[in-house]
Amino acid sequence: MSIKRRPGRLHHTAYVTKDLEATRAFYEDVIGLPLIATYTEMDELFGKERTYCHCFFELADGSALAFFQFANPDDQAEFGPDIPSSPFIHIALHVDKDTQAELEARIAAAGIVEPATYVLEHGYCRSVYVTDPNGMILEFTYDTPAAMAPEVDAERRATAKAELARWLAGDHHNNNPYRHAA
Repeated sequence: MSIKRRPGRLHHTAYVTKDLEATRAFYEDVIGLPLIATYTEMDELFGKERTYCHCFFELADGSALAFFQFANPDDQAEFGPDIPSSPFIHIALHVDKDTQAELEARIAAAGIVEPATYVLEHGYCRSVYVTDPNGMILEFTYDTPAAMAPEVDAERRATAKAELARWLAGDHHNNNPYRHAA
């Protein structure tokens, strides 16, 4: 199958928050994403009228992280924000090395410490993780230049389906040459 057109970039990803001001302070003051729009709305949604606030925090490429908070406590309870606390459920944002270092410094300056923040060296990238006021994990990923070289990228793309098939067939050996090599 040859797909000619695909989405260009993330527009936004949306979540429910229990405290819009704590969320604003974290994303704008600590992480550095400006609050670019706040919409307060009343709509007929899922069988009843609901009143909510919807805030957008802008990423450098123009996409956004968006957060809802409902006026009615019953609506708030129905839609969230009970976010599972699994480290495998998170938002990962691409950063360069200097931005990652600056974010680490701002997170530390805000007094956010382990276990709410940690670093993982994947080999092909370095990731800084921090937990937001809603319990959501945010990852800032810096790609290792050697792992992003054009020939390496071409090889990963060319073997992606075969590697998935191998995994699904039960062969679970490591294929990350940058970390824990077999």
